[in-house]
Amino acid sequence: MNLRSRPALRVRPPLRVEVRSSLRGQVPSAARIARWARAATGARGQGAELAVRIVGTTEGRKLNLLWRGRDYPTNVLSFPVPRVGRSAAMRPLGDIVLCAPVIEREARKQHKRSDAHWAHMVVHGCLHLLGLDHEGEADARRMERRERRILAGFGIADPYLETTESA
Repeated sequence: MNLRSRPALRVRPPLRVEVRSSLRGQVPSAARIARWARAATGARGQGAELAVRIVGTTEGRKLNLLWRGRDYPTNVLSFPVPRVGRSAAMRPLGDIVLCAPVIEREARKQHKRSDAHWAHMVVHGCLHLLGLDHEGEADARRMERRERRILAGFGIADPYLETTESA
């Protein structure tokens, strides 16, 4: 039996999530947002950090216009940081902007629990940071399948099913 010392395994820390909000009121806790983000990023989030900013409609509209050329507030915007080399420090994964009034309005309109829709938007934004998108039909199916699987881990129903129950 060879008793040579084995190289130490590098244990990467869990995804670090910083949550900032310009709003007062009902938004999910930073801890819940971090749990959803860690589930969405999985092993690729280890050793990384991401920033989540929760905004109102005015800021959401300005950001959507500036970055996507669309003059309305949207539920989630994602800004990935390209991976360049490796370092011992935490690597930035990107930023997510969540527009609280839009998310709440969509949840009511779609007859979904507010927290379930927030979770979906965090997961959706994180998957964009990992490079997934829904521009093509096959890409959309792949991304939606992954969203369903992650959300199911939190006991959240398929966000793409039409619901008829009232809020």
